[in-house]
Amino acid sequence: MRRRRLLQLGLGSAVALALGGGALALVQPGLQDGRLTTAGRLVFTHAARGLLDGSLPDQPALQAPAREALLVRLDGVVQTLPAHAQSELSQLLAVLATGGGRRALAGLSTPWPDADVQQIQAALQSMRTSSMALRQQAYQALHDLAAAAWFSDRGTWSTLGYPGPVEL
Repeated sequence: MRRRRLLQLGLGSAVALALGGGALALVQPGLQDGRLTTAGRLVFTHAARGLLDGSLPDQPALQAPAREALLVRLDGVVQTLPAHAQSELSQLLAVLATGGGRRALAGLSTPWPDADVQQIQAALQSMRTSSMALRQQAYQALHDLAAAAWFSDRGTWSTLGYPGPVEL
């Protein structure tokens, strides 16, 4: 394949993904009124399994409440974002919640709920190290928001070895 054809294919794919993601976000947004929708919760619940592996509780009985608390804190973090950033995040989550978007953007062929931690981590790693800026930016958004929401709870600070703020 010639370089020109490869560039045309890449540009065409990016435009199709952007248009499809925008249309999809109108039908099934990732955020609504500054809060995660079912689609947004699905993506963050399972992406967090890979992003926060080792930080989430090991005991199965504690995992669901920890993920639910994370989603509540994510809603708080998302509400602090400017409107344009919320719109972009909504589109990203809407795309990642679909089978085609999950495959194209995250490189994850298994549905989020069925993927194991290693599959999710491999998909996230491929996004992080991708030569496509869009995939890298998507990874950074998921990573930074999940980490901000998770570590904003003082109960998680011990994982980092952080004793908390110094009393003055």
